[in-house]
Amino acid sequence: MVAGLGVSACSSWVTPYRSEVVQGNFVSREQVQALRIGMPRQAVRDILGTPLVTSLFHADRWDYAFTIRRQGAEPQQRHLSVFFINGVLDRMEGDPLPTEAEFAAKVDTRRPAPRTPNLVASEDALAKFPSKAVPANVGAPAKGEGNYPPLESQ
Repeated sequence: MVAGLGVSACSSWVTPYRSEVVQGNFVSREQVQALRIGMPRQAVRDILGTPLVTSLFHADRWDYAFTIRRQGAEPQQRHLSVFFINGVLDRMEGDPLPTEAEFAAKVDTRRPAPRTPNLVASEDALAKFPSKAVPANVGAPAKGEGNYPPLESQ
């Protein structure tokens, strides 16, 4: 009974690994802004990619759905429907879409890097440390140095 209570107490802080689940096509605000009414289907496909859902009953409608579930981040769901009349883009309906930068920032679960302190030393701060004496022959070659034999033998 004690072991059962101990195991149940540990389960509150131990969580199993949950894999990232990505489904569908991510469509950004920039991609939708590139669409123009009157574009042919192939041009829309070039910008948005292959639609997730095409229906035999609604041949003039493509649906782009996107879902991501990532551990440590809130799940995201987006939907965009594109409608065609006579093979050209007529209208678009869907959720407000994030920019690519907004999406990347929202799914990034890494911890922010610690703030680096400002590393500036004033003259007063440097005066607190004693200066080291520089030997007089610094920079001049020592005796015997600098007289190297030729690299190639004749």
